[in-house]
Amino acid sequence: MDINYIVFAIPVFFITIGIELWVGYRRKQQYYNFEDAITNLNIGIGSQAIGLLGKILILASYEYVYHHFSFFQLPKDNPLVWIGALIFFDFLYYWAHRWGHEWNWMWGAHIVHHQSQEYNLSVALRQSWFHNFIAFWIFLPLPIFGVHPYVFVGVAGFVTLYQYWIHTKAIKKLPRIIEFIFNTPSHHRVHHAINPQYLDKNYAATFIFWDRMFGTFMEEKEEPVYGITTPFNSWDPVWANFHFYVEMIRGSKKLKTLWQKLGLIFRGPQYLGEVLGQVSKDPEYYKHVPKYQTSVSLNMKLYVLVQFVVLTAGIVKYLIHFDELSLFYQWTCLGLIILTASSCSGIMENKPWVGYIEVMRIMGAIILLNTLYYFNYKDWFMAMLIGSIILGLFFMGWFVYKWMIARDPISSEQSAKV
Repeated sequence: MDINYIVFAIPVFFITIGIELWVGYRRKQQYYNFEDAITNLNIGIGSQAIGLLGKILILASYEYVYHHFSFFQLPKDNPLVWIGALIFFDFLYYWAHRWGHEWNWMWGAHIVHHQSQEYNLSVALRQSWFHNFIAFWIFLPLPIFGVHPYVFVGVAGFVTLYQYWIHTKAIKKLPRIIEFIFNTPSHHRVHHAINPQYLDKNYAATFIFWDRMFGTFMEEKEEPVYGITTPFNSWDPVWANFHFYVEMIRGSKKLKTLWQKLGLIFRGPQYLGEVLGQVSKDPEYYKHVPKYQTSVSLNMKLYVLVQFVVLTAGIVKYLIHFDELSLFYQWTCLGLIILTASSCSGIMENKPWVGYIEVMRIMGAIILLNTLYYFNYKDWFMAMLIGSIILGLFFMGWFVYKWMIARDPISSEQSAKV
């Protein structure tokens, strides 16, 4: 998707999340868990950052097919072409989504979106870092049938943004005609549920009639339980994107023949779960799955929240100025974004290594940003130098002091009394 969609959508994301929090407060319902929401948003930030590096490859492939293999070329300013392209894209998305659940090699990427045990608007932003790389080929019939790249980006952006609002428990059911034609929060809650009758249902993006046509529709009746059948008990965004592939390797080692090992790639996650002994025989297991939780001090939560705000400002700058950066700074800034998200997860999981990583991250950020501004934005270099050193020392002092107290039982107890 063109970066302008995301840049302009970010304020909308935060405003609507705020509204959802307010609705939950008024209804005395807790829609959010702090650690889970921060993890969702950090994974989303990583998805956007990594996606920028892949957009050239994906769009270049699309344009190459359009210019060399299209049967004909449709006008890009015809409203009927846009409507047809939207319906065609949505149809292809249904199959991309469905195969993403039925084939392990694709599920390993898509699983990231389903790991959260909550269901709210932040989950919509929890997207795989690599899924677009392995699924873009499914949409190549669009350029073959003459859909202009400009139209493709537009309809892809619409379908992506449409799916944002359906990730909520705040909206119950809509009028029947809407529920019959369109994907709604009720339909998509079913898709995210691990209740046995809800598994592998409602793959639609915009139009739910695809599921009705191909036999994968299920109406929401029982209260959904969210997540994946083998809970992902971690806040680590990097591990979230790789853990299933590690499980595939473990599973392949248990299979005897090369044919079985290769077949695992195109089998479904249910089969891998059976190989690894992760499938429960209790038909009501999903009702007893505990939610993953960690104990984090209020001060450290506040620290993580501030780092997330800084990271959000950083990703906006990264999205806007990406094409201006050299390849070196594109990759090093990406590394800093991922390291920041990982360090936040380490803090929320009380990992012993995070104390060293966080200090090194702050120092590395100061060096990276100042060299970037010195070579590329000299007029702003002194402001960045002074500002980054002041903020860096402040964050370092805040983290080290409070982290040491959190790690010291005696100091922590005295602090709690105060």
